[in-house]
Amino acid sequence: MPRVTIIDPNQRWTRLGLEGAPAYAGLLTFAGLPYTEESGELAGCDAAVVGAPMDELASDRPGTRGGPRAIRMESTETGRHLEAGVDWSEVLRVVDFGDAPVVPADPAASHRAIEALVSEVREAGAIPLILGGDHSITEPGVRGCASDGPIGLIHFDAHTDTAQELWGAELSHGTPMYRLVDQAKVDGRRYVQIGLRGYWPGEREFAWQESQGITSLFMHDVRRVGLEAVLERALEVVGDRPSFLTVDIDVLDPAFAPGTGTPEPGGMSAHELLAACRRLAEATELVGADVVEVLPARNGSVDVTALVAGRVVGEVLTGLALRDQRPSRDART
Repeated sequence: MPRVTIIDPNQRWTRLGLEGAPAYAGLLTFAGLPYTEESGELAGCDAAVVGAPMDELASDRPGTRGGPRAIRMESTETGRHLEAGVDWSEVLRVVDFGDAPVVPADPAASHRAIEALVSEVREAGAIPLILGGDHSITEPGVRGCASDGPIGLIHFDAHTDTAQELWGAELSHGTPMYRLVDQAKVDGRRYVQIGLRGYWPGEREFAWQESQGITSLFMHDVRRVGLEAVLERALEVVGDRPSFLTVDIDVLDPAFAPGTGTPEPGGMSAHELLAACRRLAEATELVGADVVEVLPARNGSVDVTALVAGRVVGEVLTGLALRDQRPSRDART
């Protein structure tokens, strides 16, 4: 029997002449995407969704290991974006590449597995879209995308995650950005943080950030000058060169994303974050992106946090589709 290397989760419905499986039926993949675990099937793909289901390095509420599954469950079918006027699934070829083979209680092994899977996607020429997981997974995610040298970083978060250590541990969800800059995987001069607020970190971390040329844009900056001006500043920082987008869902006010390990009141609204992700994906040269720190609901109701996280991925894909449709530089000149 020939080996099946790619699975269409909608095939039983499409064979009947229907548009596809309803959201509650069929194989669980992001937005009903075709599923594969074979790297050869990535040839010609624009992007691949990758799960990173680990939370051993969270310092507060556990449970974000369930984030990838919850985001896939709450992801919705594709269609024409009512504001952007484009259906990303008609412009881009995207697959669900499954989860990295994480190892429970062994975060170092899990990080190696995530980096290896992300590297597979990048080597095939596709953009990895990573579903977390605690924010430590950004370290192996970026490492898998930065094989050609330091890249830029756009970081939505209530917190900087630039501690040298947290609770005495150097490997933590509060340390990945320090480690990535320290390892020269991220260029501090092309690293911008958006949405910071609350009471952490302290003077030590901000002094180190200043020495590295990192740009911090706080929630009070968003309120003072507006989101559009903040995004313009972010684009100036990273430029149109290879960059990674990381979205900690706690950048949102808990009213929009209550399911996260370290909620912080006073954050962005959902429509602000979604519009920002679409704009940045269209305007920058993304080599990878992630959405992290989704702690799934346990009460059986609609998981609003996973729902908005799935929309973040959808807006990134919409931005990539818009960028793909832009006239080439040669055509414009």
